[in-house]
Amino acid sequence: MFNLIASAAAAAEAHDVGLTLMPASMCVKEEGSNPYGMVPALCEGGIVSQLTFLILLIMFVGTLYILFTKLFEQNKVINQGKSVDANFWRAPTLAEGAAKLEKNSAYRQVVEDGLRANEEHNKLTDPVEAHDWMHGTLERSQNHINSKLNGGLAFLATVGSTAPFIGLFGTVIGILRALVKIGASGQASIDTVAGPVGEALIMTAVGLIVAVPAVLAFNWLQSRNKMIARRLSTFSNDVLGSIMSGGQVKPLPTGPAAKPAAPAAAPKKA
Repeated sequence: MFNLIASAAAAAEAHDVGLTLMPASMCVKEEGSNPYGMVPALCEGGIVSQLTFLILLIMFVGTLYILFTKLFEQNKVINQGKSVDANFWRAPTLAEGAAKLEKNSAYRQVVEDGLRANEEHNKLTDPVEAHDWMHGTLERSQNHINSKLNGGLAFLATVGSTAPFIGLFGTVIGILRALVKIGASGQASIDTVAGPVGEALIMTAVGLIVAVPAVLAFNWLQSRNKMIARRLSTFSNDVLGSIMSGGQVKPLPTGPAAKPAAPAAAPKKA
């Protein structure tokens, strides 16, 4: 089996001669340059190692893109929640409170969906309890928002679980090619073995560099999404209670303006 793999690797090496994704000028060995860096390793590894590195690079760029875009979306929803705490429940009606929120606010969407469901309940021909109808509508609204926030996290999970193995694949191919080349040259001294094998191991390091940030980003964004989902669920229940009670039941405002004014200092006696 090993002989078969070695023969295949030798054939692939012979086939890859001149086949590369990198400019020829980058693979020119200059006197005094480091022969064991990333670029020499990719030049030495051939098109297989270069394609592996390109896939890992795309994964890393995608991880950074999803991380920053999701952080922007999450911070936007969190700031919208602060606006709800400060202004929404001070309005006399839910419609007026929704008008104070941003046009594309997640919280405004929940309120508008609830008010629309309340109006459409009387149009139902099949008798359904108002509470069940309203609860289902608000739950669908929350699920839509949560689904949008969770978009892209599957990519992070995929990168975190597969990047080390993709890097390991590049390492295995690199080591196999190095061993075949060493066997063909007939030299097995430590200085001959250390260079090619060390260059092949770089792909494992690259795979870990890509995987670790993806796993950390996934766990962090997931925890923030759960926090946002809990706040949306609480807000949805408050909206449901307000609609079902005709505006008589609603939580107390929690913003800075809700704090009672400090009592005035008593005048000093003469």
